[in-house]
Amino acid sequence: MAIYLTKESKVLVQGMTGGEGMKHTRRMLAAGTDIVGGVNPRKAGRTVDFDDRAVPVFGSVADGMRSTGADVSVVFVPPAFAKAAVIEAADAGIGLAVVITEGIPVHDSVAFTAYAASKGTRVIGPNCPGLITPGQANAGIIPADITKPGRIGLVSKSGTLTYQLMYELRDIGFSTCVGIGGDPVVGTSHIDCLAAFQDDPDTELVVLIGEIGGDAEERAAAYVRDHVTKPVVGYIAGFTAPEGKTMGHAGAIVSGSSGTAAAKKAALEAVGVAVGSTPTETARLVLDRLSAQEAPSDVTHR
Repeated sequence: MAIYLTKESKVLVQGMTGGEGMKHTRRMLAAGTDIVGGVNPRKAGRTVDFDDRAVPVFGSVADGMRSTGADVSVVFVPPAFAKAAVIEAADAGIGLAVVITEGIPVHDSVAFTAYAASKGTRVIGPNCPGLITPGQANAGIIPADITKPGRIGLVSKSGTLTYQLMYELRDIGFSTCVGIGGDPVVGTSHIDCLAAFQDDPDTELVVLIGEIGGDAEERAAAYVRDHVTKPVVGYIAGFTAPEGKTMGHAGAIVSGSSGTAAAKKAALEAVGVAVGSTPTETARLVLDRLSAQEAPSDVTHR
């Protein structure tokens, strides 16, 4: 019941010995994540105690992978060092790099996402909350105690809305929740997650959360039309956003008629995606779709 992250994942934390890294490593461990090491060249060879677990610090991602078999890295480094951190992880052959850092220059994100892809490393983020497979593992900053394992997959540009939908649908639960980030350039898209959830036998319905700016949601709608047979429910943030003003995320900006919430909602609804006007209504639409699936019927629902 998962995409990208499971209880078998072995996780390194780049920047574990910093303030944010320490805080969230403790939270990830409490959620059951197998944190096998931190990375800090200046503190290599030390260990850091987290309650009942001592976590070693390695001088490089490559050293950590050789010693532990790690296959996931979570990046908690300052923006100026994020590009180098992701490139280091990709050069080491890590399978998944989860980049929590916000404020990374777009040209750096363009460079490291392209480089990682060329090396076969999936990047989630930057400027994202990470991902969680409830009951198994948590890579990032998503609260682990607001939902439970279940049959809904969630992909979202917004961290806050990720948390809200997780909480509103806590009685059903989630297979995996992925916060892809709201920057103009991200490593993993709505489409990537839709494809993975479509292939996951234990995900029955997908919640897609978008926001103003760009055309990611319109492209996701076309993908749903052509490739997704499972029900999809959506929510678009930003209906009241003024034109030309960045709203929250660097990628959330409307220019003329491009990237509006109304246009995205229309594109999704045109391919059969139910789109809520509020997060609470979106949760209600999810419950309706799941109920419709369970009821005997000759009608195919999306």
